[in-house]
Amino acid sequence: MAAVDDLQFEEFGNAATSLAANPDATTVNIEDPGETPKHQPGPPRGSGREEDDELLGNDDSDKTELLAGQKKSSPFWTFEYYQTFFDVDTYQVFDRIKGSLLPIPGKNFVRLYIRSNPDLYGPFWICATLVFAIAISGNLSNFLIHLGEKTYHYVPEFRKVSIAATIIYAYAWLVPLALWGFLMWRNSKVMNIVSYSFLEIVCVYGYSLFIYIPTAILWIIPQKAVRWILVMIALGISGSVLSMTFWPAVREDNRRVALATIVTIVLLHMLLSVGCLAYFFDAPEMDHLPTTTATLNQTVAAAKSS
Repeated sequence: MAAVDDLQFEEFGNAATSLAANPDATTVNIEDPGETPKHQPGPPRGSGREEDDELLGNDDSDKTELLAGQKKSSPFWTFEYYQTFFDVDTYQVFDRIKGSLLPIPGKNFVRLYIRSNPDLYGPFWICATLVFAIAISGNLSNFLIHLGEKTYHYVPEFRKVSIAATIIYAYAWLVPLALWGFLMWRNSKVMNIVSYSFLEIVCVYGYSLFIYIPTAILWIIPQKAVRWILVMIALGISGSVLSMTFWPAVREDNRRVALATIVTIVLLHMLLSVGCLAYFFDAPEMDHLPTTTATLNQTVAAAKSS
């Protein structure tokens, strides 16, 4: 039988003292679960990490996108469902406006600004502001063109507000809807095509129209050359945003189909800008032609009677 002294419990002190007394002993270190190791080797960073961050955005946007996908979506008939489309702060809106005004080659506007939190707040108010800017500036342009003419009587044309609203909102919703349907159709045929959601496409088109707000205000200047220079600058900036955003979505497709898609996007954008300039700003001169013709006919009739 074992001696009584062998069955007694012993208090162990410091591990260093125990090892000094018995060098052949083996010690096991059990760490506290609450403690974290002081030195943990981090995962190796590849050389292509910086290139991916530069092209697709930063890690914060990807984490936000992952968390957004984990959120439970509300039914579409509830107010909370549509409230998520307007859940954006002022900093994000200004950052997206700045991105639409300064397109950077190699930067994807959707991945860099939109995908983390696509919204309808910015596109809605940009379109609303553009509608009033075009309508008011068109009325002021009409007034300045005929200023000083005795036969001209200024009458505000409120119908231009409804016409501008129909054109702008139809373009900002119907064109993205058609483009989204086309990309979905091509995605079913070509597997490598980058897919964009309908909300992301609407967001891109909405923010791309911001450049036309100051342009419409400057269209008040009664000089055709200045107006056309302004519309070309606005078309170049906004068209670049659309082209660089949607080119990655179609570049893996057939070459002709990809080029035809980008050309169609730019042509529709050009049709909007040139059409607004021609109808709301150059049209007043055409409206004045019947008055001039009537005055000329009265002068001819008076000359014949005399």
